[in-house]
Amino acid sequence: MKKIIAVQILVFLFSYGCAKTSGGNQTTTTPTTTPVDTTAKIPFKDSIFNGVNLQPSYYNSGMPNFAWELMKKQTKIKTVRIEIEPDKAREAKTWISEAKANGFTVIATYHKYTVLGSDKAQDLMDAAIWWRNNYVVLGGNFTINLMNEWGSHNIGASDFAKAYNDALKVVREVYTGPVIIDIPGWGQETFTAYQACKTSTPVISDTSIILSAHIYPNGWNQGRNHGIQAADLDDLTNTGRKCIIGEFGNGISGSADWSAIIDRAKSKGWPVIGWCWNGDGGTMNMVDPSWAAGGATASSFALSNYFTTIYNKL
Repeated sequence: MKKIIAVQILVFLFSYGCAKTSGGNQTTTTPTTTPVDTTAKIPFKDSIFNGVNLQPSYYNSGMPNFAWELMKKQTKIKTVRIEIEPDKAREAKTWISEAKANGFTVIATYHKYTVLGSDKAQDLMDAAIWWRNNYVVLGGNFTINLMNEWGSHNIGASDFAKAYNDALKVVREVYTGPVIIDIPGWGQETFTAYQACKTSTPVISDTSIILSAHIYPNGWNQGRNHGIQAADLDDLTNTGRKCIIGEFGNGISGSADWSAIIDRAKSKGWPVIGWCWNGDGGTMNMVDPSWAAGGATASSFALSNYFTTIYNKL
């Protein structure tokens, strides 16, 4: 996440899970190709289901109270997506082990807050090398989300595809399962993702990938020259790849109909992962007290008002 002001980085190393600015000053080039498929569904048969995000790296030295028992009572939560700063591999091994022990399937995401939205291929390669070094160390048996929100609104499809082709080769040295790829533009450039999988030179050649969109009210789709819309998800359907909503929430201002977009994703059979159970630096936490508000070492938690917003969409 996190194309937003770096508030609380020194205290909480605050980082949101989304594109936190709408991109209103982006260039506006309308694509000439318009793949549209409003009916097709890609059956999703991997062990990813609806669930919630967690961002624990920045709290209590990476060892906050996850409130697993409270989470288990919320029976629509089946999957947890855990964001991992690269210096927290030792702590992440514990997080992943605990999540599995409590019955959740796990998506583990390399998340380096200093390079979110980067177009530098080396930043993505650094993530791939980190996975090569740490997948087995972390215990395996989880789905890799190669890197959180690599690629800006401005990255070209061919550059995006080439960087991922190179990075995926490294990850494949240790991991054979499906790899989640956050689409560019903080998870909102659906048309660029379509091109990267179907029409660019090169295209992403590894077909065992899952495209992940991140949906918030301020989402901006530069390739379509408008705020993110439900119909934009058809770009991803038309890649022929499996898809998920890796993050969604409503705790920021904007005009995109995030709720309709999530409904559209669910109609396509995509898993949706809410932002977030705990770890947001602001208001988008499903439990009280939030880790950012001093709850990292709390002994008990209660469901927040925001909880219902997310849980009703799972």
